[in-house]
Amino acid sequence: MASDKELADFLAGVERRAFKQTVYTVRDDDAALDIVQDAMIKLAEKYGDRPSSELPLLFQRILQNATHDYFRRQKVRNTWVSLFSSFGNADDDEFDPLETFESEDGAAGSESSENKLEREQVLNLIDAEIQKLPARQREAFLMRYWEDMDVAETAAAMGCSEGSVKTHCSRATHTLAQALKAKGITL
Repeated sequence: MASDKELADFLAGVERRAFKQTVYTVRDDDAALDIVQDAMIKLAEKYGDRPSSELPLLFQRILQNATHDYFRRQKVRNTWVSLFSSFGNADDDEFDPLETFESEDGAAGSESSENKLEREQVLNLIDAEIQKLPARQREAFLMRYWEDMDVAETAAAMGCSEGSVKTHCSRATHTLAQALKAKGITL
């Protein structure tokens, strides 16, 4: 059974990555924050008594389900808005492109402005290319390489086979490598 401290430590450790992963998926900071908070609350309320080793997979599944629920609600909401849009002359609000996060300042004081700008530009390009990946590839890529989950854990969280996870990750890394190489970035 996970203690309150273990649960709090887990949630604190996964919070930022879960938020960024959800922002990639929904492309809305406010909605992503709500989704992550709801997932964290549900984990604490319903599964807080589970062993701490089960928390990462449970949280990923809850986060996925909350994200899917968000898209279902958006689909219904958009259907109604489009049906009634002909009645009014409302302004169309297009969402802003995903704003990327600044990287954490490790040794920012010793880093030159030129290097910092170059690093930020490369990170922005990588973020933009990750956003362009198909949803399942992006999901597998982020879980495997961002969340550092193994193939079995990722397959369980995504509800697919391990072979599918490997395929999605392979396709995602090849697509990212080609896109970044075309822009002159080699990692």
